[in-house]
Amino acid sequence: MALGNSSNIIVGAAQVWVYEGLLADADLPAYVGGTKYATTLDGDADFRNVGYTMNGLEIQFQPDFGEVAVDQVLDVAKLFKQGMQVNLNTAFAESTLENLLVATAGSDSDLSTVSGNPTLNLKAGTLGECPIERGIVAVGPGTGDCEEGSNLERIYVAYRALSIESVTVSAKRDEATMFEVSFRLLPNDNGSYGKIVDRTVTPTP
Repeated sequence: MALGNSSNIIVGAAQVWVYEGLLADADLPAYVGGTKYATTLDGDADFRNVGYTMNGLEIQFQPDFGEVAVDQVLDVAKLFKQGMQVNLNTAFAESTLENLLVATAGSDSDLSTVSGNPTLNLKAGTLGECPIERGIVAVGPGTGDCEEGSNLERIYVAYRALSIESVTVSAKRDEATMFEVSFRLLPNDNGSYGKIVDRTVTPTP
């Protein structure tokens, strides 16, 4: 009797790309036969690789259920779903101003070149200002049998991501500067937060 399938165990980090603005399926580059999707994304000017990350990629699904209690049952008689929250967490290990802009949910206009020096303008914003939403795509290892000559990958797509948590910028003697970022994912008009795709890339003959 088989105990399980070890090929379904995923180990390894993911690469993360940022898309400026709301992301739709039509904005995603098409799969290219024999080519890793990371290579395809690197070749698309609309997607920017954030570089090295720390502590991996974590997506949290937090449903919220209401309860119905009745006199005849000591426990809850029925649960009903009344809310949902999805978060995507990671840490940018490359402390560039471009990554800090994304981590602090800044506008592209806040990053400019002043006297030849890249400069990030830290703004408080204005009352009623619309939050900055960006698309997120990550590519990591996938499940399946690692046949010779095949590449297994799992693609994570978030259509609307907002950085909502506090971000710390530090300069320490014995610790690398990183930007820990938590993205709140929102559903699009079709009620979808995004998608996860398992893809096998077989080299073209």
